[in-house]
Amino acid sequence: MVMAAMLGTGAMTEERPLTSPPIVIAHRGASGSRPEHTLAAYQLAIEQGADFIEPDLVLTKDNVFVARHENEISETTDVADHPEFATRRTTKRIDGVAITGWFTEDFTLAELRTLRTKERLPLLRPGNRAYDGQQPVPTLAEVIALAKRATAETGRTIGIYPETKHPTYFASIGHPMETRLVAELRAAGWDRADAPVFIQSFEVNNLKALKKLTKIRLIQLMNDTGGPADHAAKSYAAMATPAGLKAVATYAWGIGPNKVLVGRDKPLVRDAHAAGLRVHPWTYRAENVFLPEAYRVPGDGATHGRVGQEIADAVDAGVDGFFTDYPLIGAQIRDKPY
Repeated sequence: MVMAAMLGTGAMTEERPLTSPPIVIAHRGASGSRPEHTLAAYQLAIEQGADFIEPDLVLTKDNVFVARHENEISETTDVADHPEFATRRTTKRIDGVAITGWFTEDFTLAELRTLRTKERLPLLRPGNRAYDGQQPVPTLAEVIALAKRATAETGRTIGIYPETKHPTYFASIGHPMETRLVAELRAAGWDRADAPVFIQSFEVNNLKALKKLTKIRLIQLMNDTGGPADHAAKSYAAMATPAGLKAVATYAWGIGPNKVLVGRDKPLVRDAHAAGLRVHPWTYRAENVFLPEAYRVPGDGATHGRVGQEIADAVDAGVDGFFTDYPLIGAQIRDKPY
């Protein structure tokens, strides 16, 4: 990586057509150190130097956006311990997959607020269990308020990076997301291309609809297998070709690819930049089980390996930002003098 591009002096490089360091996106907050999608996780991420905090968004029965990785909440809340909600347990088909549990769309916000959050990966992150039962499920409004308050207190611009979860499914049950999300962001004063917000989605039509409603920057997420749940594209692999990226660039500002698609020996970053797209890969996690072999260290799956080097190599390959469960490590790489 050329030093001037990393330090923001205005120089251009083949790898990064930007003049600023890569952004650190706190994946579900500092989720390696606190239960994910809690205000405590977002607050810690900000303290550790994150530029953006990421709330995955689902809707309640009364159409309030809350931050949960999935609309099924048994893994991340104590809902199973509430006998008053036992009859809410059901099986639904979400994006073609049958899932059994409790779903946010079957609870009002007031009901959800009686639940408490818990660590989703207790075997890998046992230390996080000390925070189980302490935090409620946060609303998008609370996440926005936290980002604005932190911006005022720190003098740094703290942004949010919401993901619309299962938008086609939610629309199919009478809970469309796009207009509600844009209205809530607009109420916060965010409806410009330079607002401290990115909206991301694994679906395509969701982003195309948002493109007509807001100037906020949109990010097309891509996995290394499969394709969009709305079947608006043949596959993520097709979307990641030069022709596919040019099509994405007609409605999105950037892409969020699975990190396995990124590397100096792989063409995606170069091809995306050629199409005018920025690249924010996901997700850099410290535990051996999530690391490629080259970055693992002796120990079991929960042992922390060389995720800092993995992130540094991605930055060297030209990414414009990255999602990480460990924003402290990410901020150290971002701020490293090159």
